Amino acid sequence: MREDLKYWVAFSRIPGIGRVRHQLLERHFGSMQAAWRASGSELRAAGLDGRVVGAILQHRESISPDAEMERLERYGVQALTWHDTDYPRLLREIYDLPPVLYVRGQLTPADEVAVAVVGTRRPTPYGRQVAEEMAAGLARSGVTVVSGLARGIDAVAHRAALEAGGRTLAVLACGLDMVYPPEHAGLARQVMEQGALVSDYPLGTQPRGDYFPRRNRIMSGLSLGVLVVEADITSGALITARLAVEQNRDVFAVPGSIYAPQSRGTHALIQEGAKLVQQVEDILEELNLGLVPQQAPLPPPADGDDTDDALLRHISREPVHIDEVCQRSGLPIATVSSALAILELKGLVKQVGPMTYVRAHPTVVGGKSG
Repeated sequence: MREDLKYWVAFSRIPGIGRVRHQLLERHFGSMQAAWRASGSELRAAGLDGRVVGAILQHRESISPDAEMERLERYGVQALTWHDTDYPRLLREIYDLPPVLYVRGQLTPADEVAVAVVGTRRPTPYGRQVAEEMAAGLARSGVTVVSGLARGIDAVAHRAALEAGGRTLAVLACGLDMVYPPEHAGLARQVMEQGALVSDYPLGTQPRGDYFPRRNRIMSGLSLGVLVVEADITSGALITARLAVEQNRDVFAVPGSIYAPQSRGTHALIQEGAKLVQQVEDILEELNLGLVPQQAPLPPPADGDDTDDALLRHISREPVHIDEVCQRSGLPIATVSSALAILELKGLVKQVGPMTYVRAHPTVVGGKSG
């Protein structure tokens, strides 16, 4: 099988060779090596139409299976076929499973307990806060967080899982020799250290608009369920949710403001039957997984600093803009800005958007603050 692998990889570089045609070739020829060496008439006899046969004959002249394997090794990318024992079990269950899965990093048995966290590329401060808390809670409970490395909710979810010491998988709509968006190159390196980058596109594949909806089937396919934090009606996150339904996965959605466009998609999902999520326990209970550690109450105001005390009385877990803090406290903006910077260093508040803050809170593990 390992000798045959390079021909699986070579076929993955030919447009139009997906699950169905891979199965046709494998059934007819017995191996992808034999299929790679077949004549045009033999390929037609396998059930391929003339257009696909033409594409194979044209592309294989410029594709070297050995060179493809050398390139994978150079980039530290592993190729898994659906026959490999390391191929993700959950992904093997979906209808449109990729014949070849490319992995940069490491997949482990722990990744069989995974939840995808997705949402808009333009989250509100509320959405960022919720995505961070949900992803961190899942990670602390031993659940692998799956997302797409995109701007917005995806990046927040990956970072929160990493900071919580958990595992995370990023599914890309391009080859694993590049990162999209490029500004997430550093995040991608961190994901590889505590999880893996995953794609069904061969090396050298540039991202394209129509590739993103197709990669979403892998995000949901790798997961027990999909959590949508914020999404408008046209968001790609809703595609992921609907693919999850087709794959018999659970769909979860976080409610938001009825006035926010970012909540229209999540509210539509809830109306259609998605489970409304207010805390990470809602997800874990639905999936029959262990509960996360209990959250501690908000920390008391710091002793000995009247300004800190005054500010903390006006900051809760709901995001609040610095202008509103000034208005509520009656303090000048220079004083409030300086004090908030100090409180953030102390870990008592957290900035969740431009000049927007919430109270930070520790977690309790086994009755002790952590």
